[in-house]
Amino acid sequence: MKLTPEQRIELHGFNNLTKTLSFNMYDICYTKTKEEREAYIDYIDEQYSAERLTNILTNVSDIIGAHVLNVAQQDYVPQGASVTMLVSEGPVVEVPEESLEESPGPLPDNVVLQLDKSHITVHTYPEFHPTEGISTFRADIDVSTCGEISPLKALNYLIHSFETDVMTIDYRVRGFTRDINGEKLYIDHDINSIQNYIPDEAKGLYDMIDVNIYQEKIFHTKCKLKEFDLNNYLFGFTKEKLDSEEAEEITDRLKTEMDEIFYGTNISSQN
Repeated sequence: MKLTPEQRIELHGFNNLTKTLSFNMYDICYTKTKEEREAYIDYIDEQYSAERLTNILTNVSDIIGAHVLNVAQQDYVPQGASVTMLVSEGPVVEVPEESLEESPGPLPDNVVLQLDKSHITVHTYPEFHPTEGISTFRADIDVSTCGEISPLKALNYLIHSFETDVMTIDYRVRGFTRDINGEKLYIDHDINSIQNYIPDEAKGLYDMIDVNIYQEKIFHTKCKLKEFDLNNYLFGFTKEKLDSEEAEEITDRLKTEMDEIFYGTNISSQN
């Protein structure tokens, strides 16, 4: 049975499909000295504390129409934070047709949809290169739902919530549910690409690569910021304080770091 976004399938029982969005973002920075590196880590820990991350996940919960049942949050020493949120289905209402379409989801708003047996988690990973002055911040967010809406509808908001140089996004539908005739349904909505859930203004900022395995309901998209302004990657000073040779060397280090994360492989130095 081929489903269209407009079709509503009457199910036997409730929707047993598990839909999981994994959103991984990276922020890259050049920290010239030990003091700058420590200041960058302090900035990240303040900007993305467990308290603020909890607020972000609460907004995600609102967007997908969930009730928060339990929250566990933790700031770590020396750096990093985690939040795990157990959520349950929101009030059962008629699901609007646009919730099944391949389109960017809303920013925080009064959105109520149906889901069940779900959780949302975030973990942060500030770190730095031991010798080359590169500091990176990574946040991993997983939104796992059972119900009629795809967690991809939270992607628009997540992109708006983080300063992101590189993103890797995974989406997978697992298990099956049954219609009233007992026929198994292994997915309940059409999907061509994760990119269709990213707003046009964001897509214009990034180079993107898709790797999809349609028959396995596995979708993967990688995004790397197109434009590069060195001032956006210097912490505590501007490029006007650098001579041209040093600015070129730092630019090369930063771009190499971004390329390595984007392509998932180490790139040899051209010396």
